[in-house]
Amino acid sequence: MKQVAFAVLAVIIAALGGTQACAYNRPILAGEIGIEVVSDRGTVFQAIPHKDFWTDGTRISKRYLEARKGDNYGIVITNRTPERVGVVIAVDGRNIISGKRSDLKNTENMYIVNAYETARYDGWRTSNSQVHRFYFTDEADSYSVKTFGDQSAMGVIAMAVYREKEQPRPLLEEQEGRAAPAALSAARSLNADRVPAEKSAGTGFGDARYSPVITVQFEPERSPVQKTLVKYEWREVLCRKGILRCCKEVGNRLWDGDGYAPYPPGYRAN
Repeated sequence: MKQVAFAVLAVIIAALGGTQACAYNRPILAGEIGIEVVSDRGTVFQAIPHKDFWTDGTRISKRYLEARKGDNYGIVITNRTPERVGVVIAVDGRNIISGKRSDLKNTENMYIVNAYETARYDGWRTSNSQVHRFYFTDEADSYSVKTFGDQSAMGVIAMAVYREKEQPRPLLEEQEGRAAPAALSAARSLNADRVPAEKSAGTGFGDARYSPVITVQFEPERSPVQKTLVKYEWREVLCRKGILRCCKEVGNRLWDGDGYAPYPPGYRAN
C-alpha cells in the first residue's frame, strides 16, 4: 500500500497585544536547520558559502548556488534540533505557500518541520492538495515577474526559522484550499531603481504535483533564530563575479602545436 507524505502547514496563533516577547531566559536552540536545493535526480546543487554572522540573536547565513536552466528542483529542510520549528520559505521574494510578497516575518504562512525530521517542498502551493513545480528559468519567465511584476528579490531562496512559544494540541483536519493569487499583468510598472543591471536567474511556475497537507496550531516567537539566504545564479555569472574559479585551460607548448615550422617574419613563400 502506497504511503502519502503530508506536508504540515502552520495555523499561526497571534500573540496577545502587549505581551512581552520573552518573559524568561530560554536556552539556545540545540542544533541547526539545514537547507539544500536538490534536483529531481537527487543531486544536490552546488552551494558556495559566502557569509555567516549573528545579528539581534538571529544567525544569518548567505551562500551562492549554481543553477541549471530548465531543471526542476525541490527545497529540502532538515531539522537537526529536538524541537519542532516553523519555517517561512520564500523564492524570488514570494512566500511559497501564499504567493504573497515575503519579508520572512512570523505572521506569514509557514511549514512545520518536526524534531529530527526532513521535509521537501517542490513548488508553489495552489491548494491543500497541489503544488506547481519549481524550475530554474530566465527572469522574464519566472513566477515572480510573470505574475506580480516583482524583481525586488530575484534569484534568492530564503528561509527563516521560528521557534514555538507553546505546545498546543494539533488540529488534524486538512487545510482549506487557498490558492496562490491569480496571475496579474506582466506589464505592471516597476520603479526604475528596482530594475537590475543584469538579468538574473529565476524560478518558474511548473507542472502540477499532488502534495497534500495537514494543519497544526503554532505560535511562533517574534524573531527567527536562523535565516538562510541562497543566491542562485547561472554558472557564467558566478564565474564572472569570481564566486567560481573558471579559468581557461592553460595550453601546453609541447602538446598543442600543429607540428609544422612557421615562416619567419617577412618571408615570401613561393
